[in-house]
Amino acid sequence: MGTDVNVQPGHGKAGRQPTRQFLDTLSGHDDPGMFGRMFPTLEPLAVDNGPLRELADAMKDPTPGDPTGNNANVPAGFTYLGQFVDHDITLDLTSFGDKEADPMAVQNFRTPALDLDSIYGLGPDGSRHLYARNSANDSGRTPGPKLLIGKTVNVGAGNITGDHRNDLPRSPEGFALIGDHRNDENLLVAQTHLAMLKFHNKVCDQLAASGKPAGEIFEEARQIVTWHYQWMVLHDFVERITEKGIVAKILEQGRRFYRFKQIPYMPVEFSAAVYRLGHSMVREVYSHNRIFTPGGAAPATLDLLFRFTGLSGGIIGDLAPNPIQPPLPLPVLSSNWIIDWRRFYQVMPSNPPGVGLNLSRKLDPFVVPQLHSLPGESSGSNTASLPFRNLKRGVLLGLPSGQDVAKAMKIKNPLTPAEISKGTDGAVAKKHGLHEHTPLWYYILKEAEQRGGGERLGPVGATLLAEVFVGLVHGDHQSYLWLKGKSWKPTLPSQVPGEFTMADLLRFVGDVSPIDNISTV
Repeated sequence: MGTDVNVQPGHGKAGRQPTRQFLDTLSGHDDPGMFGRMFPTLEPLAVDNGPLRELADAMKDPTPGDPTGNNANVPAGFTYLGQFVDHDITLDLTSFGDKEADPMAVQNFRTPALDLDSIYGLGPDGSRHLYARNSANDSGRTPGPKLLIGKTVNVGAGNITGDHRNDLPRSPEGFALIGDHRNDENLLVAQTHLAMLKFHNKVCDQLAASGKPAGEIFEEARQIVTWHYQWMVLHDFVERITEKGIVAKILEQGRRFYRFKQIPYMPVEFSAAVYRLGHSMVREVYSHNRIFTPGGAAPATLDLLFRFTGLSGGIIGDLAPNPIQPPLPLPVLSSNWIIDWRRFYQVMPSNPPGVGLNLSRKLDPFVVPQLHSLPGESSGSNTASLPFRNLKRGVLLGLPSGQDVAKAMKIKNPLTPAEISKGTDGAVAKKHGLHEHTPLWYYILKEAEQRGGGERLGPVGATLLAEVFVGLVHGDHQSYLWLKGKSWKPTLPSQVPGEFTMADLLRFVGDVSPIDNISTV
């Protein structure tokens, strides 16, 4: 397959994208369409490419394998749950005709929401290719309530035997049959998507066993799954990287900065700055399962995690050689790459010897070297550096400085120029005056480093992140916040009754480490 794996093949490119020209026409907190600004009156920060490039280069993690750079508060699975969530809230399902007639989505647009349309598409009627046949009725001529799950293929390495349904469903040429193609761009987000498919199917099984009429199972299962997912994102994901209780505080006091009249929009301060925090959480090497782990057959490098996909790598369906010639290309995912979730979330009180828990990298201004030299780009070019792309995108979209945002928010203790100047990266920022007028994305990461100890976001980042997620859930008229209110609690089995975490979801699904015959713990 060569080495030209695209590690960002579709990131941020599904649907429509905001433009500076459109954003500059907005003012206030009306309902602007799909995109808008939380701080429309703030002046944009203009920075030339040269200083941006130097700052991006200084953001390279010099010791990506050093455990002191790990975030003990955030297991590595949350990095890719965050990517899954990103794709959920940015998927644009409006028709091509609507996009042509209304390219900036001022009138015709799909509301950003935590509604799992990346899983459900348009439902069994509108997206039949996502659903299993209804074997109970019509001799299987109609789709049933459950989602399709793909099989893996056994290869020699690892000596995995038996049939495993642990891949995304795929077309004859290897494309994932899922609601958002971007969820097949790396193996960890693909396996996260798969866990969500299995979550829905397990709820369907539970409802069927309780005697629920067949015609009512899909809608009820979707509501149960979506509400538990929304609660989990707000309380297990958002509060893990911000602070415990921040969601309740915002629900009690109201959103001060992410405001809309009726319909949520996607704020560029969030999409182009705050929520790009995940890039600093990425590791270069993971312990994926007992086969692909440091000390095993091979460590699960970031490069390999892109190769074993259909969108970025070498899963190509019937186009693969027959008989197959592993490792790649392959018709479907090989069984020896099925994930061991114990290594990505705390599904057990403590893992047994030899089963390591991957931690995310700290929330700080440092990004692993591989994301500074993306494959398929010219060596040393601006486009090869993901940090440069992020910084440049902020300038192109007219984002304000971190200092101006902190001032507009009336933050009591904003970062000082001296704090921003700390470290080798800070010295470069100071060289170009960016310690006093700081790109918003870099400010958010520096604030997490200086105020959150690299484990949590600081006051600007935490407030904006939490407000947007609360607003996206509350603005969805099918959400638990809208229909049941803030007092609703999860009802599915969980370690702590009334709560629901990603680890609870995986235990409920019962698919913790299939190649080790571990269903639940």
